[in-house]
Amino acid sequence: MSQKLLVFLIGLLLVSALGSYVYYRRAVASVPVDPWALVPDDAVFVAATRDHATLVRHLKETQLWDNLTAVRYFQQVEEHVVLVDSIISSRNAVLRFLGTKKVLTSIHVTGARTFDVLFQVPIGSVREYRQVRTLVDGLRRDGRYQVSARDYQGEQLTDIRERATDEGITFFNYRNHLVMSANAALVEAVVQRLQHPNVPSVAADFQSTDFLQLKDVDATLLINYRRLPRFLSVFFRDQAEPGVAAVTSLARNGQLEMKLAGNKVVFNGFANPETTRDALHRRLRQQPAQRLRMADVLSLRTAVLVHLGLGQAQVLRPARPLATDSLSQQAAPLLDSLAAGLSEEVALCYLATPSARIRPAKLALAYCQNPVKTATFLGQLRRLSGASPAFERVGPYQIYETGLPELPARLLGSMFTDFGPAAVAQVGNYVVFGPDAAALRLWLTDVVAGEVWSRSPTQVAFLQETQPLARMRVLIDTRNSWNVLLRALVEERRAGLLRNETLFQRFPQIALQFVPSANEAEPDAQYFTQLVLRHPAIGPAVAKPQSASGTGGALAFKTPLTSAPTLVPVTGARVPGVLVQDAQQVLHYVTPDNVVAWSDSLPGPLVSPIRRIALDNSNGYLFATASQVHFLDERSRELPNFPLNLPDSVQATSLVVSPVNGRTAPRLLVGGGGSNLFLYDTNGRAFAGWQPKRMEFGLAAPPHYLVVDGRDVIVVLLENGYIYAYDEQGSVYPGFPISVGARLHSGAFVESGASLRRSRLTVVTQHGERVSFNLSGDIVTRSRVATWSRSSVFQLIPDQAQGSYIVAREEGGRVSLFEPTGRQLLAQSFVTSSPKPVQFLNFGPARRAYVLTEPGPHKAYIYDTQGRLVGGQPFDSSTGTVGIDYDAGTDTYHLYRVIGNELRRTALKMN
Repeated sequence: MSQKLLVFLIGLLLVSALGSYVYYRRAVASVPVDPWALVPDDAVFVAATRDHATLVRHLKETQLWDNLTAVRYFQQVEEHVVLVDSIISSRNAVLRFLGTKKVLTSIHVTGARTFDVLFQVPIGSVREYRQVRTLVDGLRRDGRYQVSARDYQGEQLTDIRERATDEGITFFNYRNHLVMSANAALVEAVVQRLQHPNVPSVAADFQSTDFLQLKDVDATLLINYRRLPRFLSVFFRDQAEPGVAAVTSLARNGQLEMKLAGNKVVFNGFANPETTRDALHRRLRQQPAQRLRMADVLSLRTAVLVHLGLGQAQVLRPARPLATDSLSQQAAPLLDSLAAGLSEEVALCYLATPSARIRPAKLALAYCQNPVKTATFLGQLRRLSGASPAFERVGPYQIYETGLPELPARLLGSMFTDFGPAAVAQVGNYVVFGPDAAALRLWLTDVVAGEVWSRSPTQVAFLQETQPLARMRVLIDTRNSWNVLLRALVEERRAGLLRNETLFQRFPQIALQFVPSANEAEPDAQYFTQLVLRHPAIGPAVAKPQSASGTGGALAFKTPLTSAPTLVPVTGARVPGVLVQDAQQVLHYVTPDNVVAWSDSLPGPLVSPIRRIALDNSNGYLFATASQVHFLDERSRELPNFPLNLPDSVQATSLVVSPVNGRTAPRLLVGGGGSNLFLYDTNGRAFAGWQPKRMEFGLAAPPHYLVVDGRDVIVVLLENGYIYAYDEQGSVYPGFPISVGARLHSGAFVESGASLRRSRLTVVTQHGERVSFNLSGDIVTRSRVATWSRSSVFQLIPDQAQGSYIVAREEGGRVSLFEPTGRQLLAQSFVTSSPKPVQFLNFGPARRAYVLTEPGPHKAYIYDTQGRLVGGQPFDSSTGTVGIDYDAGTDTYHLYRVIGNELRRTALKMN
């Protein structure tokens, strides 16, 4: 072959390769993968999530996380996550990998009594692709697992199995999109679906809707109502399937957004009506939605209620009679007249049972406009059927035998079957059928006693959160329905339910509602659908609007608040959480969503600021009360060894925590009564020389605990102007004590260095001088900030990050603020002469705030960088300080303050 021909062929090969690459990038890789198009058609549920860190945070705040992690399936997932973290040698690797990716999770029925889950996770970068390969290679080298690859219709599937149990997952990578499941058939179904790209996806009816683009949406849920009965048959006995199929035939599919907030989980969305011939929607179409007015006759024993709102109940009746015997033919005119008098609302109700062995009482309720006519028709029907005229009395009400089998089904349709020789009673405008007199007796006993929904504040509050008008409602009380559910489950599912009882009963109130569209005659009309999972709001606070024109929100507590708000940064949230204590010494954590997530009783008021630190691989809150030192984790649980109990003779007044600086645990310096100091570690071990360390004069401020070049330095400032520096054993460092020549009333500003000589502390004396010294005991600089008098009080005020400071001078009722150079920032005169707490908040250049609080009239004056009063007037505040946070994304400041029993949050613009 000639050299020219070889060069030509090589060039042709390179051009072909470049062309293939360009084609792939432009024609293939440029087209994003539609994850919905990969979901097999038999999916019952498809959940889409995006911001997984926020989702996990909301699950923890709503206290669902603990319940979920107790479920065996989630425990297995957690074990797999721990394994992945160990192989990749990185903590929370899975959560970080998911990040803000759009992840789809679909549920499929794969057998008579089984279902499986299919996951779809996109790979966003080459680095993430390498992480997946590293994980697979690590499992391949682990002797406990078997990793194999196989070809299936042109795609390479990877099987990972645990040798001991033969359990594992199958996955494949489709254009940087991981598809995985424990059931290999589901992954193969995705490959099969790729062969038919033009087939509509499971979300084809909702292509124009993306709830994840909306604010505060944690997930979306797609439901295939046509496949829901088969999914429920995995759990329930066959007898329940016809009833479930009748209820779910109102819609064929739907999509909902999910929001987690406080005491409830809310799903809002839309559903497409079912179009099959015998569907419930076809019978109720164009019927008016109604209110639930039968709360006066619904017993507190109600476990499950299926409520239908309509115009005339006759639309539910079958086209052909259920029976053609002579009695039924004779009774047909009476049945027609009786059904014609039923309207507006009908319901199927199951009552709670004391044991799963007892069949639950079932009732059929219907509204009748003319109770007298209804009673007359029922009497004529009894005489025609030859039923006994005898009746049973419960209070003012009477129970009769109807004498006609399956009377509720003859009047109200196939949803109301299995009543047998029904008994009947009337209460006001409602006629109620039961399978026997015993069921009606149980229900009437509660009605006579007033044990009904309309007299229960819990149920009334629940109904107020549901839709006022609806075509169908399914209301469930999980506590009442526990034994009903156990009885209906197939035997192999009961043990699983018993293990997960806490999760099931986490939200005792559940409501699924379908509201028809106002333009229902239009071909594209949909149902508005809402699913609410709620537990009664029995917490310590109730959210309410701050004011008619206020921006933000307020939480009204049952008890007055006594501590200033402590802001707690929350990962993934734009605003912080808040810790606040009330007059009954209860500490409350308020989430960024303005909901009390937990409350914890303390033995006394807080005597120290709350610090958020990490201890024993757990983030939490460290603080002190008069007799104890506490460390609560993020779920309000005390860590082992806590609380630390201080000696009976000690009444703590302050708590200082040492920097960790590579240590396994910090040191705790407790200020006792008078001028005594105590030093402990987090295991409760007391340090010699600090039991106590007695100072000869009062403390000007809590000590400063520093770690410089690996050495502990505890700097103690006394009111008489003397300053000491101690080591961990309580010995004084060389060069100390030193005197600044005047009294001190505040702490120091610390600038840590690589050595004692290079570490500098700055104080402000009561003579208005700024004095800087190092930890070798040398006075470095001394300069005057402002003039002084006998009545003036100077304080050094650091910012919230301890990165800068200002100087405050209070003289009588006038407060002046100065920069360290002596330039005056602002001055304000007050009516009262009591001490005025000062705060300095520094969020960057030109983003500073100065807060002066006047305790007497409970006012907080907030000034911006230019010294202008924000809002033109002071804010109400009943504590000595307020909390301010800055959101750079929206250029908004958030003000947190306490007013009596209210915690208020207000959005501010300062620039």
